[in-house]
Amino acid sequence: MGDLGALRATLREFDRVVVAFSGGADSSFLAWVANDTLGPERVSCVTALSPSLASFEHDDCARLAAEWGLNWMQVETAEMENAAYRRNDGDRCFWCKDALMDALEPIAQQRDAVVVLGVNLDDLGDHRPGQQAAAQRGARFPLVDAGFTKSELRQSSQRLGLSTWDKPAAACLASRLPYGTPVEISVLASVEAAERGLRELGFRDVRVRHYRDLARVEVPLGDLDALLRVRDQVVRTIKAAGYRYVTLDLEGLRSGNLNAALGQTMPHDRR
Repeated sequence: MGDLGALRATLREFDRVVVAFSGGADSSFLAWVANDTLGPERVSCVTALSPSLASFEHDDCARLAAEWGLNWMQVETAEMENAAYRRNDGDRCFWCKDALMDALEPIAQQRDAVVVLGVNLDDLGDHRPGQQAAAQRGARFPLVDAGFTKSELRQSSQRLGLSTWDKPAAACLASRLPYGTPVEISVLASVEAAERGLRELGFRDVRVRHYRDLARVEVPLGDLDALLRVRDQVVRTIKAAGYRYVTLDLEGLRSGNLNAALGQTMPHDRR
């Protein structure tokens, strides 16, 4: 059971923290609690600027930082310079978090702070090599230490009045590419344009999976009928983003479903 008191106690033990702040429900909850517990002079909330970060997520970070009085900064990450990341094998997330730690570590060292990530208990059961990369570099997961699941941190966020309590999960844009499809800036831009267009049509929770000139659209099962009612607009939106073919996944949205294509072991236990 998630324990807000235990979370605050852990943060006090750290004394100073650098929060990897992506604007999602997890990192926003952690950023707010850290800021409320330690104060902005001891909490740096850092957003990584990357081609894989959707522009609306960056805008949300800026808005939340202003609304909550966060000590917010932005840093550029260099994962696109790493061929191992661009290759998009099953260990892509390892190299992404490795690049994130490259950017966060100097900030933490300058402030004598601990890097903290918004990993929760539910995240531990999926294929997430990025967690291993961060942990190997000394990052801490205080939500895990305090026993928070995804639903529990959302419930706590709601009780605290945080607008992010029901924000849909929004993994990085590179997660829309099947493993083995190279990560390219132009591809990420097409995915972002397609998803932005669908959100403008009213679909708050959406994924556009990239298969060269084919887009596979995922929305929650409860939104399938609504999407089909505006089929023509959906097709125009996706094609305007650069795709030739538009398909709808009748199984609905499943976060991380591309991980099903992975084998039992992945080569991510390395630096």
